[in-house]
Amino acid sequence: MTAYDCDVLVVGGGIVGLSTAYAITRAAPGTKVIVLEKESGPARHQTGRNSGVIHSGIYYRPGSFKARFAVQGAAEMVKFCAEYDLPHEVTGKLIVATDHAELPRLHALAQRGRENGIPVRELGRAQIAEYEPWVRGIGAIHVGTTGVCDYGAVAARLAGLAQDAGASVRYGAEVRVVGRRPGAVAVRTAGGEVLRARVLVNCAGLYSDRVARLAGDDPGMRIVPFRGEYFELAPARADLVRGLVYPVPDPAFPFLGVHLTRGIDGTVHLGPNAVPALAREGYARGTVHPGELAGTLAYPGSWRIARRHWRYGAGEVRRSLSKRAFANEVRRLLPDVTEADLIPAPAGVRAQAVLRDGTLVDDFLFAESHRMVHVLNAPSPAATASLPIGREVARRALAAMG
Repeated sequence: MTAYDCDVLVVGGGIVGLSTAYAITRAAPGTKVIVLEKESGPARHQTGRNSGVIHSGIYYRPGSFKARFAVQGAAEMVKFCAEYDLPHEVTGKLIVATDHAELPRLHALAQRGRENGIPVRELGRAQIAEYEPWVRGIGAIHVGTTGVCDYGAVAARLAGLAQDAGASVRYGAEVRVVGRRPGAVAVRTAGGEVLRARVLVNCAGLYSDRVARLAGDDPGMRIVPFRGEYFELAPARADLVRGLVYPVPDPAFPFLGVHLTRGIDGTVHLGPNAVPALAREGYARGTVHPGELAGTLAYPGSWRIARRHWRYGAGEVRRSLSKRAFANEVRRLLPDVTEADLIPAPAGVRAQAVLRDGTLVDDFLFAESHRMVHVLNAPSPAATASLPIGREVARRALAAMG
C-alpha cells in the first residue's frame, strides 16, 4: 500500500497555485494539501509584478474561460479584499480611441462588454474629460467595474487561509524531478526531499510547460516569455491620471497596449511595452539564460510568431530602445507628458503559451492526464480571475483523486 505525504501537491506559489490550495481546503476539508514554491515567499513573479488591475472582463470572447472567470473573479476579488481588509479601490477605467479607424473596434468592444454582462457607457470626445481631464481622444468607453489592488497581499492572504485550514506551504522548494508510481505521483526537490501525492497540480507559471514535461506529459505548447517594461509618472505629474486609461487593443495580439494605471499606492504606471525576454525570469534587459534562449529559438512557434507579428513587434522593440518613442506612444492618450516625466519602473515577465504553429494561446489552458492537472496558460486576467480559477483547478484535482 502506497504511503502518501499528501493528497494534492501543488507546484507553484503564485496566486493561482495558492488560490487552488485555498479552494481545495474549502471544498474538501481534511484533504491534505502541500504547496511547493521555489522562491523564499509567495507571488515573486507574475503575481507580484503586474499592474495590480482588477479587470472587468470586457475584452474577452463571450463564453471563454477568460470572460466567465474575469467577470465573476472581479466581483469576488473586490469582495475578498474588502472582507480581509486588503488594499483595493474600484476606480473605473476608460478605453480611449485616438483616431477614427479605432471607432468600429471601440463600438465592437462595447458590444462584447454587454454580451459579457458588464455595464459600459460609450462616451463622445467632450465626455472623456468628465473622468480624465488630461486625456484626449475622439471616443471612449467607461467601464465602472474595473479597479486596482495589491495582488501580492492577496496571494499572501490566500496562503495564510490555506495554512489555517491545514495546508502546508513550503518555500525554497524547487521541484527538480517528477515521477509516476503505482497509485501515486512522486517529486524530488532541489533540496533532495521526496514527496508522494495522490495528485499533482502544476501551477508553475513561467515553467508550466517544463513541469509538464518533467511529469512525462507533452503539453503541446511552449512558454515564450515576454518582458513587460514600465515607466512611472514623476510624482509631481501623477495628478495627470485619475484612474485607469487604456488604448483600443489590437485584436490580433493578446497584449492591451501601453496604458495608464494609477495603482493602489497612488503611483501612476505607464506600460507595459511587450518585448521578447531572453530568459524566463528576464526582468532586466541584460538578463540572458543561454539554455532558455536556445530553447525559445529552437521552437518552431517562436519563428512563426516573428513572421506573423513582425510589424507589431518592431514597434514594441523601438519603444523599448527609445524613451522618446515610448513617450510619443503615451502622448496619444496623454498629450501633456514629456520624456522628463517618465521614470523607469520594475519590469514583469508574461508567461505566454505558444503552439507549434505560432498561435498565441488566447484563453486559459488546462490539461489533464493520469493523476495530473496542468495549468498551462494563465496570463492576464489570471490574477483578477484567480478565485474562480482556483475553484476550477480544485474541482479537477479532486476528481483526479477519485
